[in-house]
Amino acid sequence: MFKRGCGLEFLLVLCGLELSWSCPRHCICYSAPSTISCQAHNFLSVPEGIPPHSERIFLQNNKIHQLLRGHFSPTTVTLWIYSNNITYIDPTTFQGFTLLEELDLGDNRYLRSLSPETFHGLNRLHALHLYRCGLSALPNNIFQGLRNLQYLYLQDNHLEYLQDDIFMDLHNLSHLFLHGNRLWSLHQNTFRGLRALDRLLLHHNQLQWVDRLAFHDLKRLTTLYLFNNSLTELSGECLAMLGALEYLRLNDNPWECDCKALSLWDWLKRFRGSTSSVGCVAPASLAGKDLKQLRKEDFPNCSGSESLHQSKTKSWAGTDKVSLKQEPQPGQPPQPRPHHPHLGEQFSSLPTPLPQPPPAINGVQAGTEDSPNLVTPQRSGRSRNCTRQQSRGGKGKGPNEVHTSKEMADKEFSSSDFTGKYGHTSPDSLTTRRKNKCTPRTTVRPPSGVQQATNMGNSQWLHLPLSSIVGLLVLLSARFIIQ
Repeated sequence: MFKRGCGLEFLLVLCGLELSWSCPRHCICYSAPSTISCQAHNFLSVPEGIPPHSERIFLQNNKIHQLLRGHFSPTTVTLWIYSNNITYIDPTTFQGFTLLEELDLGDNRYLRSLSPETFHGLNRLHALHLYRCGLSALPNNIFQGLRNLQYLYLQDNHLEYLQDDIFMDLHNLSHLFLHGNRLWSLHQNTFRGLRALDRLLLHHNQLQWVDRLAFHDLKRLTTLYLFNNSLTELSGECLAMLGALEYLRLNDNPWECDCKALSLWDWLKRFRGSTSSVGCVAPASLAGKDLKQLRKEDFPNCSGSESLHQSKTKSWAGTDKVSLKQEPQPGQPPQPRPHHPHLGEQFSSLPTPLPQPPPAINGVQAGTEDSPNLVTPQRSGRSRNCTRQQSRGGKGKGPNEVHTSKEMADKEFSSSDFTGKYGHTSPDSLTTRRKNKCTPRTTVRPPSGVQQATNMGNSQWLHLPLSSIVGLLVLLSARFIIQ
């Protein structure tokens, strides 16, 4: 007969809870996969006695100050240490962790600096969280060798500068979050090597200058957020290199809509994706207007050299005709989104769109002051009905409404019959019209009270000349008199 203590232990093991002598106090240890959960217990340091073969370790929401070599086992696959008080990470802490796939160090506001060797050797790492860590700079080669990394979270730090080729080894990176920093410029080789990047979030920075070749390697980028910066101009040639772009946010920048803006205006006319407004602040005559809605006549005294029709056309001709959604390269494995059950504490939803851009990014809902709505392109594949009168006003939705499907990754727009021209908005902001739309056809009806002929017999007399009718009447009258 089992003793009471042994029976309890046996029942807990059957339920998947493994009581191990090495399980730290105040922690819970599970098996299959081996997991240790020590979250929210005000630990000042990594607890001792962590089982040596633990695969998942959860230490979030404590007060841990430093990470040293020997705190964890190289068998670790998932390690969450976000929302602690970490100020120092020994460069050898993760040495030999060849199985580590997800490392969350986010929300350690006093970390501030990292050694270049901190993440070296993490060959299987696919998600690295360094958001809200007080980082003012990233050392050279800090991401060296992370060729399987897909998600890099660097938002809400104090970064002012990104050196050339810092992301060079991140060949499989698909999501790069840099919003909420202090970046003021993007150089030609800032993003070199990121050929698989799908989403780049740069909003809420202090960007004043973007090199015209800054995005030259981002051939698969679908989402670009540049809103709420200090941009006064942006070359259309710079954006023309983004052949797969679908979602673009440029609002809340002090755009100068003079001759320098002509190439951007020209590119926006051809872009078939979804964009926000591009509000002009200068010159005074155009202040408050949307650059996309301007006409060529609004750029007087501007030579054609600023236009994309001129010399720049040859260098990227045909970029406006590419498909909005590029297929993955043959033989490339799919890149699933990692599971982040804890991210709800910091974000209401991940950019899934951004815009979905997602319905919310970093807690900002679409349609709020920090997340103005986008202009959504019409879906292709629908024939234009020239006999159906277009409704005016519809449901009262404006031209900048966001169609927030559950995930921005659900966007599947083709471009076979999309004209690429934006609609015009009536003064009441409720009616959206497309340029060159078909004029509704109306059926021509007879005047009121006039009946149309119902058979050919009754209508034949209407087609005889008057002289023929008179002659026929004369013949009939003469024949009657003779009789």
